[in-house]
This record gives sequence, structure tokens and C-alpha cells, in this order.
Amino acid sequence: QTGLQFDLSTSQGKLMASVMSALAEFEGDLLRERVRSGVAAAQARGVVFGRRPGQRTKSDRLAPKVLELVSAGHSYRQVGRLVNLSKNTVLDIVKRSRSENP
Repeated sequence: QTGLQFDLSTSQGKLMASVMSALAEFEGDLLRERVRSGVAAAQARGVVFGRRPGQRTKSDRLAPKVLELVSAGHSYRQVGRLVNLSKNTVLDIVKRSRSENP
């Protein structure tokens, strides 16, 4: 067998497990702090995170076909398979269409 081995039924084994657990938690906290400070520094420089609003090129391109298939009676899941989109994207296209054309 390889790796660290210790017996958790002994006091020494329990101590080792506790120390390793505390170190792992500490390492996770340090990583979280570094990420947060990096994000804050980037935002201070004016970096904007996420995609641009309204940027849905594939779903916008396929919207007419999606709406045609939905109106023909296909389920959202079937339409998604036919046009290679998720059913949630199909639902989003239908919702946007209904809100634009009530």
C-alpha cells in the first residue's frame, strides 16, 4: 500500500487526522482569499466578468426554427435534440418570443 497510513483507533492516529484536516481547511481558506483578492483587484482595474448582455448568437440564429418546431407540436426536449440545443435554451427562446409578441 502507498500513501499515508495511520490508525484512527489510537490517540496518535486521531491527532494526525485532525492536523491533516485542519491543514486542508487552512489551504482552502487561503485559496478562497487569493481568489477574492484577485477578483477585487480585477474589478478595481475595470474588468467586467460574465458574458455581454444579449449575446446569444447560436440561440438567436436558431430561434425561427425552434419556434416553428414548437408550433408544430414538438416537445421542448424533441426540439432541443433536433437543433442541438438544451431544452432549457428552447424554453428560453419560447419565453422571449412570447414576451416580445404577447
